[in-house]
Amino acid sequence: MQAHITAQDDDMWYVITDGPMKILKVNTAIAISGGEPQMVEKPRAEWSTEDKKKANLDNIAKDILYKTLDKNMFSNIKTCSTAKEIWEKLTQLCKGNDQNKENKLTVAIQKFDKAKMKP
Repeated sequence: MQAHITAQDDDMWYVITDGPMKILKVNTAIAISGGEPQMVEKPRAEWSTEDKKKANLDNIAKDILYKTLDKNMFSNIKTCSTAKEIWEKLTQLCKGNDQNKENKLTVAIQKFDKAKMKP
């Protein structure tokens, strides 16, 4: 999944792991302190075409994730608002809690023990 998402755009995987990109600009109203300029969110009216593409990466990532899910999984994540939230919810659902992991291991061991070699 990571390779497919990264192939769409280099920054898209970061959108999934870190959250939607914030479009920032240097705050010229406040004096620079300590040599580092302070950044503030850029108003939407000032966005360039590149800024719009970066801001839309979250929507594209959500679309890719939605298309890969069946109806049962989709019902679990339909309330999530960002690709990061969707990814975290899917990770949580697929990993399960310790009890689920123990149950899966027990079932696998039982199946292995019941396996018999044919003559």
